[in-house]
Amino acid sequence: MSALFEPYRLRELTISNRVWMPPMCQYSAAPEGPLAGAPNDWHFAHYAARATGGAGLIIVEATAVSPEGRISPYDLGLWNDTQVEAFRRITGFLKGQGAVPAVQLAHAGRKASTDQPWRGGAPVGADAHGWQPVAPSALAFDERHPVPDELTFHQIQDVVGQFAEAARRALAAGFEVVEIHGAHGYLINEFLSPHSNRRTDSYGGSWENRTRLALEVVDAVREVWPTEKPLFFRVSATEWLEEGGWTADDTVRLAAELKAHGVDLLDVSSGGNAPGVHIPVGPGYQVPFAARVRNESALPVAAVGLITEAEQAEKILANGEADAVLLGRELLRSPSWARQAARELGGEVRVPEQYHRSV
Repeated sequence: MSALFEPYRLRELTISNRVWMPPMCQYSAAPEGPLAGAPNDWHFAHYAARATGGAGLIIVEATAVSPEGRISPYDLGLWNDTQVEAFRRITGFLKGQGAVPAVQLAHAGRKASTDQPWRGGAPVGADAHGWQPVAPSALAFDERHPVPDELTFHQIQDVVGQFAEAARRALAAGFEVVEIHGAHGYLINEFLSPHSNRRTDSYGGSWENRTRLALEVVDAVREVWPTEKPLFFRVSATEWLEEGGWTADDTVRLAAELKAHGVDLLDVSSGGNAPGVHIPVGPGYQVPFAARVRNESALPVAAVGLITEAEQAEKILANGEADAVLLGRELLRSPSWARQAARELGGEVRVPEQYHRSV
C-alpha cells in the first residue's frame, strides 16, 4: 500500500490518509458587527472542496482567540458562541465526507491589525477596523508596523485563558483536533525568540523563560481538550538568522518539552519572525527540519513547504522523514489533489457518490 494513503491514528482518532491541508488564511470574515470573525459561505465552499477532494485532515486557518489576536480585521475567531454555531456547518460537512476537521488557534501579537494581503497587507488603524497590537516587548516587526504595547504579566495570563476558552469553543464547534500556532512571527513565536523577546521577567531571557508561554498555553488547552483528541503545535523550526534567533536546535529541544506536556504532533514550518532574511526556498525545503525533530525527539511530525508531487510526498513518508504531509498552495490549485495522487500511487481514497463517474 502507498504510505501516503495509509490511515494514521493519534490517541483515539483515526485519519484516513496522510494528505493534510495546512491552515491558510482567507481574510474573508466580516471585520465587525455580530458576525465578526464567523465563517461564511466562502469558508464553507473553500473547506468543503478539499474534503470532497479526499484530504484526510483539514486544518482551518489561523483562528483568533480574541479580537485583538487577529492578523487582520477579516480573520476568523473563536471568542464567542456565534462563531461556534457558524463553524458547526463546516465541521459537520467535513465529517460527512470522511475528513477530520481541525482548527489552528492563534494570536497575531505584534503582526496584528493589518489589511488584506491583496490590498497591500499594511498595518491599519481604527479608521479601517484596526487596533493597537501587543507583544512580549515593545519592538516593531519592521519599519511599516507600529511599536506594539508590551504585555503585562496579568495580560499574559489573560492570553493563556483565551487560548483555553477558544479550545472549549472549538470542541463545541465540532473540531476533532486543535493546533496551537507557535510559528511565523506571531505571539507565541515572538515569546520563543530572543530576536523579539527582550523581557527581563519570568517570560524573557533564558530559554526556559522564553518557552514558558508556549508551555502554559499547551497545558491550559490540554486541560480542557478531551484526552482522546489530539493536540498539535505549529513551530517555525528556524528564523533563518545567522545569530540571535530561534534555531533548529531550539526546536528539537522544545519538541521534547511539548511531547511531555501532551502535544501529539509538531507541524514544522519556518521563518516569519524576522523581515528581510534569506530563505533557500525549493521543493521540500523544510522537510529536513521535520525529519530531525522526528528522529531526535520521537514526536510525530507533519512536513510542509513546496510539497507538490505525489511521488515526492510518498518518498518523504516512506523515508521516515514525516508522519504526514501538509499541502498548502498545491491544494489551493488542486482541491482534488489526493484523488489524483491515489491514482498515481495505486492508493485508495474516498470519492463522493456524486463524483463516482470521475473515477
